[in-house]
Amino acid sequence: MANYDVVGNIAIIKFREEDKLRNKKKIAEKFLKEHKAVRTVLEKSNKFSGRLRTQSTKYLAGEKTKEALYKENGCLFRLNVDSCYFSPRLSAERLEIAKMTKKGENVLVMFGGVAPFAIVISKHSKAKKVVSVELGRECSKYALENVKRNKLTNVEIIQGDVKRVLPKMKKKFDRVVMARPNLKDSFLNVTFPVVKKNGIIHYYGFYPELEKDEMISMIREEALKARRKIRILKVKKAGEIGTKKYRFRVDLKVLS
Repeated sequence: MANYDVVGNIAIIKFREEDKLRNKKKIAEKFLKEHKAVRTVLEKSNKFSGRLRTQSTKYLAGEKTKEALYKENGCLFRLNVDSCYFSPRLSAERLEIAKMTKKGENVLVMFGGVAPFAIVISKHSKAKKVVSVELGRECSKYALENVKRNKLTNVEIIQGDVKRVLPKMKKKFDRVVMARPNLKDSFLNVTFPVVKKNGIIHYYGFYPELEKDEMISMIREEALKARRKIRILKVKKAGEIGTKKYRFRVDLKVLS
C-alpha cells in the first residue's frame, strides 16, 4: 500500500496517481478494519503549501471529520489535519530536544503550530518558561486548548508573525527551537537577537544531502551579519522528505 501517517484517530494515505477512487475506498475500508484505533481515513491530495504549510485531504471512509486527537510522549493534542501542520514523525525529535533542555531555561519555539514542541518540552524538562509563537490563528487556538488539556502552567502561546513578534520581545532565551517550515527564508536574522550569550539554537533546514555544507555556510554568514559568534555542535538528519533530501537539525551555540 502507498505510504501513510496516522494522527490519532485519523489515517492520511497517499495513493498513486493511477489509483481509481473505487480502489482507494476499498483500501480505506480495509485499513479501518485492521487498525481499530483509526476511525477516519483521508486521502492526502497534495503536498503542504503556503506560509502556514497546510495540506488538503479528501474523505474516504469512517467518521466524517478532519479533527484529530493524538497522543505522543504522554501528551495529548487536538488539531485539524487540514488547517494545522503536524508531523507525527517528529515525535522522537521533540522528546530529544526536551531531554536536552536544562533546568531553569527559558525556551522559545518558533513556528509553534498546535504547540507539540512547547508542550513536550514543558512536560519532559524543568524549563522555567516555554514560549511558542505561531502565525496561524486556528493553530494558535488549538495550541491554547492543548496547553490547558495537558495542565501546564509554564507555556505561553503567542499568535503572530515571528518577524514582527520577536523584535518586540524584551527578554532573551537560553534555547530556541526553530521548527521552521520548508520556506526559503532562514529567519535567523530575527532569531540571533533574542538568544542569550551561550544560548542554544536548534535550526531545522531542508536540503539535499549534497547541499548540507551550503546550509552550514549560510548559518555562519547570518551569524556574522548579526555580529554573533557561534559554534556548530551537531548536524543530524531529522527525517527524509524526498529522494536524498532531508530535514536537517543543526544545533549551534551562540558564544557571544
